[in-house]
Amino acid sequence: MEENIDIVDQNGKPTGVSVLKSEIHTKGHLHNTAHVWFYTSEGNILLQQRAASKAICPLLWDVSVAGHVDAGERVEHAAIREAKEEIGIHMSENQLLKIGVFECFQSYANGIIDNELHNTFIAKVDVNIDDLTPQKEEVEALKFVSLSEFKILLNASEINNHFVSSNRKYYEFVFEAIKANLTP
Repeated sequence: MEENIDIVDQNGKPTGVSVLKSEIHTKGHLHNTAHVWFYTSEGNILLQQRAASKAICPLLWDVSVAGHVDAGERVEHAAIREAKEEIGIHMSENQLLKIGVFECFQSYANGIIDNELHNTFIAKVDVNIDDLTPQKEEVEALKFVSLSEFKILLNASEINNHFVSSNRKYYEFVFEAIKANLTP
């Protein structure tokens, strides 16, 4: 069943109008998403490979979990819900550290107009990757990468077809936030 999504203003506040997700993307309404980047105390970052069936950027590596904020839902609740749905991580709101809201305005050849505000969190986890349960409709694969490997992959993102290359500045910001939170 297709979810309803709130149309928001430039500050991410609901306008009082919600529409189906399909309309959000065909008409390009501004809307909120929740992103959670998981990392370990050793500095390994959990990456998700987008499912081959995804309409946007299939098989590229991206944020640990992400998804739309449903109509009437708080961003933090969406982050917790997406973590459970996409990879089976159960978490609480106090584990989330919000690092910012990032504008992402993209139009794709398949007609999708994606005007999103990425409400972005980082969260430290102590989890074995084999204990995660990827949602097959969303996630092709999962992997942990070290900070140095993340940086190498990111620096070659224009040519290696690993990350969504248009998100480079966003990834760099996330990298720096995780790095800063590892420093004692």
